[in-house]
Amino acid sequence: MEKRSFLFVCALSLSFFFINNYLFDQKTPPTEAVSALKKEEPSLDVKPLLVSNNSSANEVFYVLENEYQQIVFSTKGGAIAEINLPFSSKINQKSVVLPIQFDTTIEEKNAPNAKFPLNSYKTFENGEIVTKDPKLGGYTPLLRRTLKNEDGSIISELSSEYYAFNIVSNKPLDETSSSRISRMGEDFIEFITESNGHKITKTYTIPKNTPYTFELEVKVEGNAGDLWVTSGVLEVELVSGSFSPLLQYYTVDGKGKKTIEKIKLPKVDTTLKTVNALWASNANGFFGMIIDPVDGPTAQLKVKSISGDAVPSRLTLINREYDLYPAKDYPAYQILIPYKKESTNQKFISYSGPYSSKVLDSVDVALSNPKTGIGENPNFSKVVVIQGWITFITEPFSRFLYILMQFFFMITKSWGISIILLTLALRIMIYPLNAWAYKSTAKMQNLSPKLAALQEKFKSDQKRLHTETAMLYKTEGVNPFSGCLPMLIQFPFLIGMFDLLKSTFELRGVDFIPGWIENLTAPDVLFSWHYPIVFIGTNFHLLPFILGGLMYLQAKIGAMQQNQKGPLTEQQQQLKTAGNVMTIVFTFMFYNMPSGLNIYWIFSTIFGMLQQWFMIRRFQNNPKILKKS
Repeated sequence: MEKRSFLFVCALSLSFFFINNYLFDQKTPPTEAVSALKKEEPSLDVKPLLVSNNSSANEVFYVLENEYQQIVFSTKGGAIAEINLPFSSKINQKSVVLPIQFDTTIEEKNAPNAKFPLNSYKTFENGEIVTKDPKLGGYTPLLRRTLKNEDGSIISELSSEYYAFNIVSNKPLDETSSSRISRMGEDFIEFITESNGHKITKTYTIPKNTPYTFELEVKVEGNAGDLWVTSGVLEVELVSGSFSPLLQYYTVDGKGKKTIEKIKLPKVDTTLKTVNALWASNANGFFGMIIDPVDGPTAQLKVKSISGDAVPSRLTLINREYDLYPAKDYPAYQILIPYKKESTNQKFISYSGPYSSKVLDSVDVALSNPKTGIGENPNFSKVVVIQGWITFITEPFSRFLYILMQFFFMITKSWGISIILLTLALRIMIYPLNAWAYKSTAKMQNLSPKLAALQEKFKSDQKRLHTETAMLYKTEGVNPFSGCLPMLIQFPFLIGMFDLLKSTFELRGVDFIPGWIENLTAPDVLFSWHYPIVFIGTNFHLLPFILGGLMYLQAKIGAMQQNQKGPLTEQQQQLKTAGNVMTIVFTFMFYNMPSGLNIYWIFSTIFGMLQQWFMIRRFQNNPKILKKS
């Protein structure tokens, strides 16, 4: 037997594997490569065709709004400057978006940046266009916006070239370009823009029964070649503490097979050729924008990489004096879809909102209706994927866990209680395995005197000691490695739960204990302070320390049980050391983990201790069970 037992190595390797995964996830956004069959080339710089300058002095904003979205249009090219998603409330009962701590902090400490829209605007009411002022709070921005100081002065002005649904070209800017509104109603607006010999008419329409969507019809008079339609530049959404932008497209091959493909996050502007994309998606984690060229698949896509300094996120406003969230750490990405040269009129459908399977399924159904949609299922719901480092292993576990959680949620109407019941169900399912492992551990404890005698007898002959120890295990029918098996079985579920909390919109912003656990996909916050501390940040999270205390108590109970059987063997001593190390490691490792994951592991530990107590009583009162097994 090796001096470092398998149990010791197993326990520590699991801990450090999880740390590795967590740190990797915290610092590195997903970089899944596009298929090698698809060619990537640096693209030419694309210029806004319909924008004459970056000054906002002459810019006028118009708003279309319903219970799902507030869309802010600019007279610069008739592009979209803002898409703001209303929080669920009595006014917006159909919205599924909940506020999180970040929204509250911005509203309390940086009020000018919590106004929606950001500037005064015009809208259509009672048969006429009226001017209105922005309101404080009530929304979260999907797109990055201009940032302001508390006095209203500009910190960083968002260039109009980063607006959504710009028409861009490789040709130089026409300084005489102009854009004007031609007509507007409660659910539509039309812009006409003239530039570089083009006359481009954009008509936006918000469907009545399709959540978080709008339609755009573009009519080009003049040369329609080399024109591209841009996605917006999305706001940053920290998912389990990490920045996780995700670019995807839905493609169809020559045989009609449709698949979702991930795009590697580029460091330079990139052209993807021969993609045959039915639609493209630009997501920030829980939210995103899908652009669907309804007239048929597009052969190419462009992806533009934008420095975080050029388009800083609202996140940078938090503790700005300490640069807690440096702008450079949060770059942005645009997807560009080519305008078909042979078409003077082209229609696009955009979904801009939460990446919720339930909502996207309803959108697919609505768009499949020939009377209200395009008459074909766009399969937008395919955009929802489980994100993680080793999803090829953990995805089945994540999906299984979510199915169980949904079942318990139907009964309890509480996602927090559902996580607890899920943990209990898993503990019951793996009880036979735990019982088997405990019996093997109990047999090992009964062998302690014999193992101690062998260690004393052959202390000068390690090779003979290992041989005699192995023979004793074989004779007594004991597997010294069995104690690690339950942990190995639980580990994929733990990683699966972590990935699930990163990828399930329905859990975002959901509280469990108001005032403490207010977002299951983010760490709990007991209290906060202003000055950031290394690793700790500006918030105190209590759940990780509860977890560490329970793990320590569990290890102590196990040690007390072992001591009753005589002196610890070398393997038992190493396992005890591993348990103490894991208590410390897990406390720090889980400090910035989602509260939902902490709840899962806390109650897994509690139920594990109850199972341990039950098995101790059962086997100690019935020693014959050990002899039969």
